[in-house]
Amino acid sequence: MAASKVPSGLKAAAAMDDAAAVKTMAKGRWAPAVQFFFLALSVVAMCALLYAPRLSSAPAPYGAVAGFFAPKLTSTSTASSPVQLGPEHVATAAAATGDDADRVDGAGALPLHVRLDNQVGSPCASLPDHGICCDRTDYHSDVCFMSGDVRTDAASLSLLLFPPPGASAAPAAAEPERIRPYTRKWDGYITKTIHEVTLRAARPEESAAAAAGHHRCDVRHDAPAFVVTAGGYSHNMFHVFNDGFLPLWLTSQHLRRRVVLAVLAYTPRWAGTYGEIISALSGYRAVDLLRDSRTHCFPGAIVGTRYHDYLAVNSTRLQDNKTVVDFHRFLAGAYHDDDPKDGGDISKPATATATATPAPERRPRLGIVSRKGRRVIENQAAVAALASSVGFDVDIMETGTGTPLSATYGTVSSYDALVGVHGADLTAFLFLRPGRAALAQIAPLGITLLSRNLFGVPAARMGLEYEQYDVTAGESSLSRRYPAGHVVVADPARARREQGAKEWDLVEHVYLRGQNVSIDLGRFRETLARMYSRWKERQQSQVVSGADALPRV
Repeated sequence: MAASKVPSGLKAAAAMDDAAAVKTMAKGRWAPAVQFFFLALSVVAMCALLYAPRLSSAPAPYGAVAGFFAPKLTSTSTASSPVQLGPEHVATAAAATGDDADRVDGAGALPLHVRLDNQVGSPCASLPDHGICCDRTDYHSDVCFMSGDVRTDAASLSLLLFPPPGASAAPAAAEPERIRPYTRKWDGYITKTIHEVTLRAARPEESAAAAAGHHRCDVRHDAPAFVVTAGGYSHNMFHVFNDGFLPLWLTSQHLRRRVVLAVLAYTPRWAGTYGEIISALSGYRAVDLLRDSRTHCFPGAIVGTRYHDYLAVNSTRLQDNKTVVDFHRFLAGAYHDDDPKDGGDISKPATATATATPAPERRPRLGIVSRKGRRVIENQAAVAALASSVGFDVDIMETGTGTPLSATYGTVSSYDALVGVHGADLTAFLFLRPGRAALAQIAPLGITLLSRNLFGVPAARMGLEYEQYDVTAGESSLSRRYPAGHVVVADPARARREQGAKEWDLVEHVYLRGQNVSIDLGRFRETLARMYSRWKERQQSQVVSGADALPRV
């Protein structure tokens, strides 16, 4: 705080008293020592006068400046503090201790007028101050936005928007918005398990009560709430990323961690398993909306997430043109992967020099996803030996072992190629290095197109070399389960059509849960040979050009 803000009368009085004391004591034999003592004391007194207001006074009231973010915290309420997320992260009150106490680590302060909605062409892109807007135009998900003084009401699982000081409250008849924040709104089976959140303007009597101090904030945050769910199909790695973390990222990444995750169906297991990703999304403690009964206050809110396609980021739909390659960079940052093994920082092209020494010859690393129970590679050992004979160093990647996701990331990011039968564990392709690695998906009988859409198309978008090995009838265990010529084995497309509305039952129980595969080694050798050849070409190209920039897809 500037010295000009100390009352001039206090400064003059302090100076006069000090001068008189020094003059009197100077007459004694200890005058020099006493003079020094009082001079030091006067300096301490002046510092106390100067800085006491900074340490004791409350910041400006919330809402004093229009926009989504107030410049400082307000009143005696406590702020949510930037932390590293761990298994136990339920929001607690943390006192602000200075002007920078509410900032996100490494992010700095954001401008006052921040666009909460980063979607191109959204009806909520120009949300005014103190407003509520919901975009329900997407087939997959609804998303709502609130700007202004947003407060939680735990009893009704609601977010209430209070008018700014001096403004009139919204009429009591204003219709509330209701939303279940999940990216599969067409899936009635799972959507009914997602908690419904109500968004509404505070009623006049509620606003009056708040003005009188009866609806005070127990915890005040300096960043908007981002209401999401840890529920849904959260037991499955594909859905965790496809329905959860990738949509969370593309909805909020432009805010640079300056959001507070307000989580439905929060569990310590969810926070512990995905702690690095959660912490990379938000620089604040998560709020457990179902168990935290305190009133949390925010300068805005996002409820729900955007969804673009299977494991996809559509750059044309985002104001900042981000892609799935940027999502990979986000994951690399979450897991502190600054060294992508053989090429330096993935975000920085290497610089070629005339005297560059080529890297020593090495064999590419190939990981085989080892499934258990269903869609198992029955001759996995032979497939591994085949890959080794082609030129790969082979690693068997066991699934269902409880390995921390950070360790899985570290392992997969070191691979030059990943091979596996269609299944949720192939979502780990997101950990491969764009432009430098390959994915070979083994598509079981009857789900060729499904396999390509769920993993093949997203992998290609991320800049990976993609191979799909379509299993034939003779390679499927279904050929031993059904009699020769049975339509399920002989013509899966026809079998699916004949099921009509129950087509998915056939897919799920027969083609997904009911078969294993035994790979034709002669035919699969061709797939592996192409992957190895392309890897060699990439290596030679990188040595010649010295460049290794990521693709923009």
